[in-house]
Amino acid sequence: MPGSSSVQIGTTPGGLLYTRDSSNLQYVTTATMFLFVYSKTLKEARIDGVQCGSIKFSTSKIRSFAKSQVDYILGNNPKKMSYMVGFGTKYPLRLHHRGASIAPIHAHPAKIGCNEGMSNWFSTNNPNPNNHIGAIVGGPDSNDEFKDMRSDYSHSEPTTYMNAAMVGSVAPLLSSGRNYQDYVSCFQLLETNNTTDTISHDNDDDDV
Repeated sequence: MPGSSSVQIGTTPGGLLYTRDSSNLQYVTTATMFLFVYSKTLKEARIDGVQCGSIKFSTSKIRSFAKSQVDYILGNNPKKMSYMVGFGTKYPLRLHHRGASIAPIHAHPAKIGCNEGMSNWFSTNNPNPNNHIGAIVGGPDSNDEFKDMRSDYSHSEPTTYMNAAMVGSVAPLLSSGRNYQDYVSCFQLLETNNTTDTISHDNDDDDV
């Protein structure tokens, strides 16, 4: 937790937990899910908080920090960008994802070979012709910057392990709170989690 005298994981200037510069949101979503579970467990055990060095973190403070991580991912960050495709009005448009980067079959009914898909579609700087709705990308760098480049797989690639942990991070926020409807919308996108068109090309095995 930020503020602890024994902190081992830092945050970006904008407040995002930062472990390393490679799909960092996998660590954020997992840690956030754990913090929500931990704060709930403490509360149910009638323990009002936990001591970390000279600082005591109440269950409400732990939960509040976990919520701030979800909010950051969904757009409350220096870039004002959602890192979930389809959530909000500004989100990544150039995912490192073969299926999302190739034209939908109704727009390009002819077969697209593997090499053609790479050279004519994947390797361009054009926005993806398919929005991979619900996908969460690797996220910003240590300075809250995000370039939205398809070739930058460390920050632009969506993965199942980020989306899976995000489910557990959003679920505790569904029932209450000022902006709970935003979390409901987010959860619905997580359930949808597919491209908006039928794709005539197989996705990479490790993509969402």
